[in-house]
Amino acid sequence: MRIIFSLILLLSTGLTVSARQKVYDFNSRCEQAYEAIMQLRLNAGRTLLEEEKKENPDNLIPYFLDNYADFFPLFFNEDAGEYARKRGMRGIRLDKMLEGSPDSPYYLYTQAAIKFQWAMIKIKFNEKWDATWEIRKAYMTLKENQRRFPDFMPNKLLLGTMQTVFGTIPEGYKWITNILGLKGSIRDGMSNVNAFIESNAPEARLLREESYYYYCYLMLFIVNKPEETWEFLQRKQLDTKSNYLYALMVANLSLNNQKAANGIRVLEEKHDSNEYADIEYYNYVYGLLKLTRLDNDAHVYLERFINNFKGKFYIKECLQRLSWYYYLEGNQALANKYRNMILTKGGTETDADKQALKEAENGKWPNPFLLKVRLLSDGGFFSEALKLLLTRKAADFPAMEDKLEYAYRLGRIYDESGQDDKAIVMYEVTIKVGANRQEYYAARASLQLGYIYEKRKDKTKAVQCYQQCLDMKGHDYKNSLDQRAKAGIQRVNGS
Repeated sequence: MRIIFSLILLLSTGLTVSARQKVYDFNSRCEQAYEAIMQLRLNAGRTLLEEEKKENPDNLIPYFLDNYADFFPLFFNEDAGEYARKRGMRGIRLDKMLEGSPDSPYYLYTQAAIKFQWAMIKIKFNEKWDATWEIRKAYMTLKENQRRFPDFMPNKLLLGTMQTVFGTIPEGYKWITNILGLKGSIRDGMSNVNAFIESNAPEARLLREESYYYYCYLMLFIVNKPEETWEFLQRKQLDTKSNYLYALMVANLSLNNQKAANGIRVLEEKHDSNEYADIEYYNYVYGLLKLTRLDNDAHVYLERFINNFKGKFYIKECLQRLSWYYYLEGNQALANKYRNMILTKGGTETDADKQALKEAENGKWPNPFLLKVRLLSDGGFFSEALKLLLTRKAADFPAMEDKLEYAYRLGRIYDESGQDDKAIVMYEVTIKVGANRQEYYAARASLQLGYIYEKRKDKTKAVQCYQQCLDMKGHDYKNSLDQRAKAGIQRVNGS
């Protein structure tokens, strides 16, 4: 009776028996689930997470990793219906993370990572303002966690990634980032990312899978060190056969670094199993890679992407490539069909999509000879491209834009083949003729000249070339070229 009376007394005074403290236990089963999810074996990962929830209901890590399992299909596939069904999970998972101890470094980190992932998702669904605020929340949360737990390595990975990207924002937009408190530089950001990569801390080993993903994209697209990127990939011996995410990453890096043969090989050698998530982005990348090699079946994969992808990113670019494929095949009816679809399908969030729309609205078809040279060059088939290009001279092309493209293509092939002096001559011709035109050739030539002079340690000329690229107005691919030029100035100035 005395025990019962004591319980009644406790309740009557508003006191309750304390609930068990929830924990962030990244145990072996959670590690296995994380590894499966990072390989895009999402169902296998989710099964392990459900087992962990049943056996260890106080462990919050399975709910944190649930967000990874949702992130990849939402980010890659852009299914609006799936987004509508899943978007409410953001708040639920953030609330779940609040059930842990604030004295754990995972308390704020898990919240920041969830916000960061949803920011990336919201960008894909054109919720730019919400995405900006999500990024700010994630950044501020990480800064606070870094202050409280300076030795917790995962802070450095996400902070460094954001700082590196913030460091490339053009001066005209710095006022926005200053208001939002988003400060960064390439030097500081990559210092943090490298600190994580090189760390042997237990938490760094846990999240090593995704750190390689961030590192490679930052090194290639922001830091502009392709040689170091590929050396890193070879040194780490990433498993692109059983890790679908790594296969997609390496294929995409290959597509954007004139290594199409490598990208095609990686996608052909990856394990083909129903165990992996269905990612339509694969068909897009594979189709583009095969088109640069002028493969007869490139259209098969591009058409699969167009027919099955539910998002808006890459659609116009893919339709443009399909129109080019049939144009080069001599099938003008299908070429016109896919070009007309550009006018109504997809979005214009990427520079490539914008350029595809501009070409479709313009109504002019590219010179078929130069188009073949471009595709071969874009794929890194430089000897074939040069051999083809040197069968003609600039004077053989009546249109000024074709003469300009001839000079630019020749410069790029010399550049990528290590013949820098010849490349400089052709780039300078391209800039002189095309600086005030809407084609992107002159701006890209300025950027490439900047790369050459940066490689030669001529900082003054490098900065002049990057600034010249920034100063050119109204050309195709302006946003992406400006970002690369801005990154070049940051690198040269050591900031």
